[in-house]
Amino acid sequence: MEDFFQVGIYANTHGVRGEIKVFPTTDDPKRFRRLKQVIMRTEKEEFVLEIQSVRFAKQMVLLKFKGIDNINDIERYKGSGLFVPRKDAVPLKKDEYFVADLIGLTVYTDEGEELGTLSEVIQTGANDVYVVQTDEKELLLPAIAQCVQSVSLEEGKMIVHMMEGLMDL
Repeated sequence: MEDFFQVGIYANTHGVRGEIKVFPTTDDPKRFRRLKQVIMRTEKEEFVLEIQSVRFAKQMVLLKFKGIDNINDIERYKGSGLFVPRKDAVPLKKDEYFVADLIGLTVYTDEGEELGTLSEVIQTGANDVYVVQTDEKELLLPAIAQCVQSVSLEEGKMIVHMMEGLMDL
C-alpha cells in the first residue's frame, strides 16, 4: 500500500509573491483548506511545505506557503507533485478505495479465471473504468456493483463478473 498520496501538481506561479497554481489530483479540491502542510517532490528531492493560505480560481487551487515570499523561491519546482501522508488522506466510505491502492491488483473472474493486472483507473464522471492488462490486450471494466464483486487489498486481488460483451471491447 502507498504511504503517500498525490493531491496536486504544481502547474504555474501566480503573481510574484510566491503563490502557486496547483492542478488538483484529488476528488475533493476543497480538502486543501484542511491541510496544514504538503510534501513537494521533485525528481531529485522532497521537502515539506507549510500552507499559509488557500484560494480557488476556476479548476485550480492557489497555494501560498510560509517562508516562500518571492516567485524566485518556488518557480524552479514547477511541475512537481504535491503529496500528503496516508494519515492525512480523506476518509473513505464503504466500498471506496484509493486509486493508488487498486493499481497492481490481480483481477479474477467470479469463475476463478485470472484476467490480468489492474493497471489504470480512468475517471469518466459517471463511474470509474478499470483498465486490466491481460496477456493479449487491455480490458475496460466499469467500476459498478454489477461488475466488481469484491476487492481485497490484503490479498491483492479483485473479483469481477464479466458482463456480456465486456471481453469483446
